[in-house]
Amino acid sequence: MRVPILAVLFLALAVVGGVWWNQTRHMDFLTPPTPTELQAIRVRVESSLPRADQVDDAISVPVLIPPPAPPPPPVEKPKPVIELGDLKAPPTLQSYAEQSPKGSEYLIALANVLEQKGEFQRALLAWERVIDSTKPDESQAGVALAAIKRLRPTLPDWSAKPATSIVIALHAGTGKKLAKTLTPVLEAVARDLEKASSGIVKVKATVDIGKTSSATKGPTPVALWLAGTDKKPSSTEVLSFTVDAPDALRQDILKTVYLLVRSHLSRSTAHTPPPGLSAHEDPQDALHYRITRLGWRDFATSLTLPPKKTP
Repeated sequence: MRVPILAVLFLALAVVGGVWWNQTRHMDFLTPPTPTELQAIRVRVESSLPRADQVDDAISVPVLIPPPAPPPPPVEKPKPVIELGDLKAPPTLQSYAEQSPKGSEYLIALANVLEQKGEFQRALLAWERVIDSTKPDESQAGVALAAIKRLRPTLPDWSAKPATSIVIALHAGTGKKLAKTLTPVLEAVARDLEKASSGIVKVKATVDIGKTSSATKGPTPVALWLAGTDKKPSSTEVLSFTVDAPDALRQDILKTVYLLVRSHLSRSTAHTPPPGLSAHEDPQDALHYRITRLGWRDFATSLTLPPKKTP
């Protein structure tokens, strides 16, 4: 007996549909799985995959490695305690020199605190100690120099009494044909040096005329040195330059004087030597700000001592 084809098709569809309904009638295909269900699915799938270091272990549960802990924050160095000293006692030229072993950074912090308290004269002394009593790096020296340039013009001269000034002499040796031009320039430079020292030093200008032939042509040589005023004074070394144009005479003298003071400080005192002049630096500014008031006092004082005997 043959079964009609329509009945066969109907029975086949009924079997497939009945099996599908029986197996899926409890399943929800529309609601998305929860995070917990997703995590369970991930664990189940990952556990079914073979691990790279254990090929044969395909059912072990993977170990979740936590991310590395962030590095600890850098430990900040404790800030040093700033010792201001007795602010009621009058300051001296060497104030804060005893704190110079603590270094440039400490003295810069000290100077800033003194400025914040309105102690500007003391702050200037602390800034000066940065450059004459420590070994600052280029950045620290620049900060200190800028502060000195800012504060010096706002304060009175340290020594307002000429009678208390230390007297030294600025000597220039040259030929007769330049002496007349040189004398007023040298005297003006002497006044500049007194101002640069904040009244601590009194400078006498002296032109020594040597014998030269009037027929001599070319640049005229000038020799410069500074000395005490005793009968047998101590003296700096002697530096010479030649004068091509009288207009440059003042700058040449100022530049040479700076070199003389710088060299003498490095040889005769414990001060940190002032730096050399940069290509475009004004030597007058350098004499005012790179050489501190304590530096000027110690420089002039060294010229009043008896000259050292050569062996």
